[in-house]
Formats: sequence, structure tokens, C-alpha cells
Amino acid sequence: MKKVRKCIIPAAWLWTRFLPATKALPKEMFPIIDKPVMQYLVEEAVSAGCEDIIIITWRNKRAIEDHFDSNYELEEALKRDNKLESLEKVRGVSNLANIYYVRQPYPRWDGDALLRAKNFIGDEPFLVLFGDDIIVGEKSASSKLIEAYEQKNAPIISVEKVKQEEVSAYGIVESKNYEDEIVKVSSFLEKPVYWTTDSRLGVIGKYVLTPDIFDYLEQVRESKKTWEIRLADAFALMLQERDIFALDTKWLRFDTGSKLGFLKATLYYAWERPELREEIKKFIQNLG
Repeated sequence: MKKVRKCIIPAAWLWTRFLPATKALPKEMFPIIDKPVMQYLVEEAVSAGCEDIIIITWRNKRAIEDHFDSNYELEEALKRDNKLESLEKVRGVSNLANIYYVRQPYPRWDGDALLRAKNFIGDEPFLVLFGDDIIVGEKSASSKLIEAYEQKNAPIISVEKVKQEEVSAYGIVESKNYEDEIVKVSSFLEKPVYWTTDSRLGVIGKYVLTPDIFDYLEQVRESKKTWEIRLADAFALMLQERDIFALDTKWLRFDTGSKLGFLKATLYYAWERPELREEIKKFIQNLG
């Protein structure tokens, strides 16, 4: 079994929910306190053993590339002012991993984004992290996914239990045994109404995939209206020929793709910092 050494991070979405802020600034670069969401994802992949990170971008996402590049002028200024702690942080960002960038010319959804990285992956299994899910736990969600992959030697999808009223907002995984930590997927439902399924396992944006996913993505029919190629359709084809499993990490998750989720993540990480906690606590109490 080959180790998971590579990670794809699709980051070519328009993020219209955060307009006008995302008109010029990529949503993935919004900072949670002082670290952008994209850096959290890269650090998660690295902590799980990934050495090569492939970020799928498009024309208005240059800030992502600049963030992970070196900044000679800034480094020299910090060195001159003896701000050595800040200098170490800045240099550390550009040395996290081998980071490569691939353009997605048109927003043709997640399946097309992954296909852009096919040549980088070759015949290896790989991690996929989307730019709107941060999970907090004893170890990273990516590490848990890779452990599950090594146990099952099959694609692993990250899921979480969602409320009944949230079912129609998620891709839903159905299984014959919902009690296991790692469940065998029997079917996928794309944003179903809740009364059509007993499952409450909602798919979230973290996977370990095998390279044959590209064969299924190339078989997926494009939407006639939008030209989109969706990963969910490739999963449905794959499921006809091989097993796919789902892992519920059962940890704290923040959906930073929503305004409320992003605010919750910011408050959580502020609370975790001793130098900020008391002031944040006082501020929230005074709001009432």
C-alpha cells in the first residue's frame, strides 16, 4: 500500500456569500485571528504526513500564492527591528511543504478541479481538503482519514451527523451500519429532502481518494447548462465497482464557508489564546 504523501486543495470558488469582501480578497485568505484559513488547511495536510500540496486556483487568487512565497523585504525589516518571533513565523509559512499551483480556467466545480491535478498525483492515493472545513480534535481530521485509509485500503470520505433540518443542504451517505466509526457506503444522495432517507451522515470537505477516481471523473457527464463536473457523480460510478467508506471524526467542526461558521471559528480560536480570552469574555458579556 502506497502512503498518502500528496494533498489537493481546490480553491477556485467564487464565494459569493462573502461579497463584497471576496471581490478582491480570496475567501480562503480570510484570517482567523492572524492566520488565514488556507494556512490551517496546509498545516493540517503537513501534520498528516503530506509533502506535496497542490492548490487549485484561478485568476483572482494570487494572494494565496503570495502568502506561501518568501517576502524578502518584510523579512529584512523584521530582522532589522529585532522582531525575531515574527520573522520565524513569516519564514515558517514559506517552508511548510512543496506547494504547487494549478489554474482552473472556469468554475466547473469540484470534479473538474481535481482533474486539473491528475498529472501531479500519478498512481498514488491522495488527500483532498476543501477550503471551508476546519475540524478541531486530539489529532487532525486528515490524520484520522489516512489511518482509516490504511485500515481499509479504499477511498475514505469524512462525514458528520447533521440535524434533520440540515439534510437538504448536504450530500448524504447511506450505510447499512451507522454505528461503526468507519461505515461502508451503500449509496450517495445529493441534498435530499429529509423524509427520503434515514441517514443523517452529511459529507464534509475532507477525503482520502485513490487515483482511479480520475477514471470515474472522466466518465462523468457534464451538466449541459453549467459544464460542471461533480465529484459526487464520480463517487456514484465508483460505488458500482468498488467499496467506499465514510469516517465520522465526531469532533468540533467549523464551516468557514458560512458567515456564522467563520465567526464561530474566530471566537473559538480567540478563546483558546490566553492573551485574548479575558477581553473577549468581557466584550461578549457587555454586549448583553
